[in-house]
Amino acid sequence: MEKRRIKHFTMINRITALPVLVSKTEKLAQDWELPESLTMNISLVLEEAISNIIYYAFNDKGEHKILISLSHSNNKLTVRIKDDGIPFDPSAQKQPDITLPAVERPVGGLGIFLISKIMDTVHYSREKNLNILTLIKKI
Repeated sequence: MEKRRIKHFTMINRITALPVLVSKTEKLAQDWELPESLTMNISLVLEEAISNIIYYAFNDKGEHKILISLSHSNNKLTVRIKDDGIPFDPSAQKQPDITLPAVERPVGGLGIFLISKIMDTVHYSREKNLNILTLIKKI
C-alpha cells in the first residue's frame, strides 16, 4: 500500500502571496517526484483558483486566510482549498462557449473552465461558513 503524503499551506488573500504558494507547491512536487507536466498543471490550477478567491470571494478589504492542502496517495493528487468568502460553487458555473471568437465571448469563466479540463474531479461543498474546493488529478 502506497504511503499517503500530505502538506498544508496557509496564505492570506493578497495576490502578492500567490507566487510564494506556487513556489512552495513546485518544491513539494519535486520532493514528491511528481512529473513536471503535472507540476505545471497544478501550479496553473492553484493560480486560477486562488486568484479567483482573492479577487471575488470577499466583500471587505480585510485580511482572510486561505487554507490549501495537497495530498498524494494511490496514484492521485488531491488539492483542497478552503476560504471563508461568500459561497461560490465553481463546478456549477456554465461552461464558456470557446468556439466563439474571443471578442464575442463574455469576460470571465475561462479559469474555472481550465481547472475543469485539467483536473479529473472538481467538487465544491460549503461547511461551517467555509467554501471547500476539492480538486483531484489521477497520476
